[in-house]
Amino acid sequence: MAPLPAAAAASSAGGGEASPAAPIPSADDEARALLPPSDDDDDDLEERAYEATEKVIVSIADFPDDDTEEESRFASTTTTSGIPPFSWRKLWLFTGPGFLMSIAFLDPGNLEGDLQAGAVAGDTLLWLLMWATSMGLLVQLLAARVGVATGRHLAELCRDEYPGWARRALWLMAEVAMVGADIQEVIGSAIAIKILSRGFLPLWAGVVITALDCFIFLSLENYGVRKLEAVFAILIATMAVSFAWMFTDTKPNMKDLFIGILVPKLSSRTIRQAVGVVGCVIMPHNVFLHSALVQSRKIDPNKEHQVREALRYYSIESTIALAVSFMINLFVTTVFAKGFYGTKEAGNIGLENAGQYLQEKFGGGFFPILYIWGIGLLAAGQSSTITGTYAGQFIMGGFLNLKLKKWIRSLITRSFAIVPTIIVALFFDKSDSLDVLNEWLNVLQSIQIPFALIPLITLVSKEQVMGVFKIGRNTQAVTWTVATLLITINGYLLLDFFSSEIRGLLSGSILCLAVLAYASFVLYLILRDTELPNQIIATIRKSFS
Repeated sequence: MAPLPAAAAASSAGGGEASPAAPIPSADDEARALLPPSDDDDDDLEERAYEATEKVIVSIADFPDDDTEEESRFASTTTTSGIPPFSWRKLWLFTGPGFLMSIAFLDPGNLEGDLQAGAVAGDTLLWLLMWATSMGLLVQLLAARVGVATGRHLAELCRDEYPGWARRALWLMAEVAMVGADIQEVIGSAIAIKILSRGFLPLWAGVVITALDCFIFLSLENYGVRKLEAVFAILIATMAVSFAWMFTDTKPNMKDLFIGILVPKLSSRTIRQAVGVVGCVIMPHNVFLHSALVQSRKIDPNKEHQVREALRYYSIESTIALAVSFMINLFVTTVFAKGFYGTKEAGNIGLENAGQYLQEKFGGGFFPILYIWGIGLLAAGQSSTITGTYAGQFIMGGFLNLKLKKWIRSLITRSFAIVPTIIVALFFDKSDSLDVLNEWLNVLQSIQIPFALIPLITLVSKEQVMGVFKIGRNTQAVTWTVATLLITINGYLLLDFFSSEIRGLLSGSILCLAVLAYASFVLYLILRDTELPNQIIATIRKSFS
């Protein structure tokens, strides 16, 4: 069994802080890696999400073990649970990572799912949007819990948890998921640039501009994490104002809106849109991202009261951030429900032609709705592209333990997505082609979901990794239920898609083999900590010996 994290060791010893670990032989590297790295260990060669000098000081009350006066001062400011009372100032200091995480709920792919759900199903799927966002919140809170309690992000933990072949497979899946999401995000931003330039700049030019300005925004991190977070706050505010403006301009029926939120309704005609709404909630790269972002605050994972306080504030902040994202998604859905539900255009609306349809339906007004849509879409595309690049840094560094400068990792990550995106922009510069491409990219995202969810739930349930912050049995039951539901829904999407796309015996046989390999890997991830996989492997070896 791997050793407990320092937080667990401290708890079991009666609250005393664990002494620093002595060097361990290379044969025990996997066990040693489960211990959170110390911020003041200058000789540590492992890749980190943030260096100690980059972290935001949140001024959590702390005291040395041998200082009675400081301990008394801490005790006088804490509640019976050992956590200091709520502070708006501290909430402000912790605010940032949750809003960066929420960008994945507002990327161009999600906006396209919103507008298509509104156009085809009207307001009838708003209840599903609300519950899907709630499921997404649960998953993201688990990601934050892993990052805060261990001092390491999900990609780093996966590197130490799984054997080499599984680790490389998970890294490949995470990279593919990130590239697929990035293509959608960059294309969305390029479409917005094309709209705002009145068609003067073609799609490929918008892709190049988006790639370049992404580096400009990321360079703000050199001036502090809070500066970059402020940029995201501006972009989210831009989306909120733009889509709220559209919402008020179109004057949707408020009665239908509230009925859509409160009364569950689903028909066979809207099942595909419903699956799309739920499928867009979990972005695999976003799970890795959030577990790393929470480490931007200076928190000692060896001190239980610091971890508990951080988790409290991150939970509040993430809930607020996803409530904002839910409102923005609701604005988009209801605008297109008001304008196109029950019309012949409903089935033809996509991300590229949505602005033109809005312009024809609702006209110009003081400020043409086409450009309002373009501004909101540009903010969504730019913000999600930056977070995609950010996530790519953590995924690559965590799985491969690459000690590279951040700008080099950004360049590598950006190249993974920009090269195929420029090819896409050159050959798919038409609305119908882009819609087909978007369907394939959504399928690509759906395939990757188990490879982020299952490792997350597995790790957050293990005492060897989480110590006293391991989730309980009831929470495990809820999270596995949510994960099963999400994987099943996305499985339906895959089945529906491939049944209409795959033709012929050869392609069908290849698909069957791919599904078999896919299902085997998923089952391996689920059952890895049980005896069943070992028994199966032993049986296979025995049969061939």
